[in-house]
Amino acid sequence: MPKHLRLDPSRRDFVEQALALAATALAGTSVRAADEPAASAGRSTDKVRVAVIGCNGQGGGHIGEWLANRDVELVAVCDCDPAAYEKNGKKFEKAARKPEYVKDIRALLDRKDIDAVSIATPNHWHALMAVWAMQAGKDVYVEKPCSHNVDEGRVITQWARKLGRMCQMGVQSRSMSGTRKMMEFVKSGKLGPVKAAHAICFRLRESIGLVDTPAPLPPGLDFDLWAGPAPKVVPVRKRLHYDWHWNRLTGNGDLGNQNPHELDKCRWAIGKQELPKRVVSLGGRLGYIDNGDVANSQVTIYQWDDAILISDVRGLPQKTPVTYGLKVRKPLEKATAVIYGTEGFVVCPNYTSAVAFDYDGHELGKWEGGSYQQHFANFVGAVKSRRHEDLHLDIEDGHWSSALAHLGNVSWALGEAVPIDARPTLAADDPRVKASLDTFETYLKDNAVDVSKTKLSLGRELAIDPKTEKSSDAEANRLFTRDYR
Repeated sequence: MPKHLRLDPSRRDFVEQALALAATALAGTSVRAADEPAASAGRSTDKVRVAVIGCNGQGGGHIGEWLANRDVELVAVCDCDPAAYEKNGKKFEKAARKPEYVKDIRALLDRKDIDAVSIATPNHWHALMAVWAMQAGKDVYVEKPCSHNVDEGRVITQWARKLGRMCQMGVQSRSMSGTRKMMEFVKSGKLGPVKAAHAICFRLRESIGLVDTPAPLPPGLDFDLWAGPAPKVVPVRKRLHYDWHWNRLTGNGDLGNQNPHELDKCRWAIGKQELPKRVVSLGGRLGYIDNGDVANSQVTIYQWDDAILISDVRGLPQKTPVTYGLKVRKPLEKATAVIYGTEGFVVCPNYTSAVAFDYDGHELGKWEGGSYQQHFANFVGAVKSRRHEDLHLDIEDGHWSSALAHLGNVSWALGEAVPIDARPTLAADDPRVKASLDTFETYLKDNAVDVSKTKLSLGRELAIDPKTEKSSDAEANRLFTRDYR
């Protein structure tokens, strides 16, 4: 093993050891230390040369954004499914030269003509690919959540700092001009102290169906590569692609899919640069029986000493309008962040805009504007400056926001079946918590959810040490990581 990868075994950092060993043993790639020349050293162009990894979903958006950036050359597109590359063919017509198709990420790692990778694979691959790429001297843009479990985000951060790599998480609202102006208003103190926030995800998620046979594999797909560090077992469901979100071995449900966008805005607003001290989650895969095994409806409460954050995920139809008692112009819906100050609140109904009100409903401010390109361009700027402080969502911030989702899912996974009116005791007296739980119960009843058929679980309340990022619960800590194939 290269000298700079010899880790102190007394640290007992299983995940870092696992990723380091996997990177050297499986990838077979040279590993570049922080003081070695980067892949871009000595080249004749100022363009940042990028490879996109995973292009069947969000990665198609990555391809478009990199092609639109004048400071970037899209060199290669990597996907274990050749059809994913082919369906992006029209985008390649805009390129000065068509990016090369590569099937296996390991074929990219030693290439000197790639400066950065852009990762948009299923979640279970994010951390390992990010670490491999950084060890090979590449900078990394990685989709949310940056990790598949709590421990992975800290490991990615450690490697980014160790090797001096730029690593940004893809929550694009961090760079939107409207969102950034809103946050300047919040940080100015005009809302008063901000000690609470709501991360809302009211997005309809239909059943993925119930079958008893493995998913059909697309022609040409390399399933060994698709599975990667997860078990090499074809999942039992109707389709392989996209529905990986709703299986715990590869995805994290909507708490880890859509909600990281709102969780990140909320944590940013309340100013917490660490994990919460207590977490509990209530929810289930409710209203239908299918091959998914993660929650489709879930209320999660995060508590710091002086602040609270509530995640409210609802995948069934939202039939009764929700305002949480606020004087807003229209009900809360879709993906929304609500930020509470003592003098007023802000509603962010999308990635680019926000409106502030006092508690009597008078408008205090309004902001809008921005594009996805701003976040990609911010990454390119940091690649050139070599300052991770220039990133709008550096990997450590990405880790904290991703870990919020993982903590909620761990709490829920350790839960027990409860009746429809069950409530957690954490922060039970907080009016925002009560509003979430009241409306959540109404939502379940509106959808005629029968908890004797689809289980509602009250998760275990977890105590977290923000310094060690571990729980006092040994069973929970085991779920902060996973087995790696």
